[in-house]
Amino acid sequence: MPAAYNKVQALGVTASAAIAQYQAVTAAGAPATAGGNAMGFAEFPAASGTRATVINLGTALAVAGGAINPGALVEVGTTVTKVVARTSGVSVGRYLGTVAAADGDVIEVLVLPN
Repeated sequence: MPAAYNKVQALGVTASAAIAQYQAVTAAGAPATAGGNAMGFAEFPAASGTRATVINLGTALAVAGGAINPGALVEVGTTVTKVVARTSGVSVGRYLGTVAAADGDVIEVLVLPN
């Protein structure tokens, strides 16, 4: 069962490409690039040209792309539908779990829009 989340604000954007559920999304409605900026995380999947609901304030769900320790900052991974522990990219969230996450886990992150 996925983690819970507490969205405070969600914005609608027109998807400029297909967006996966829980994927980091830019203000332009594009999937975020590896290590790049994101305004938030997609609440649901969206096809190109349709409206996407993006959680940009509060907490959201994301998919881990590898081991992430509790409290760690996360960035968009090279598999752009997932987040990884931040190394040199832009912080798009903070992992709020109490145990280490593994690849493919659905995790709760505090959204850090940028």
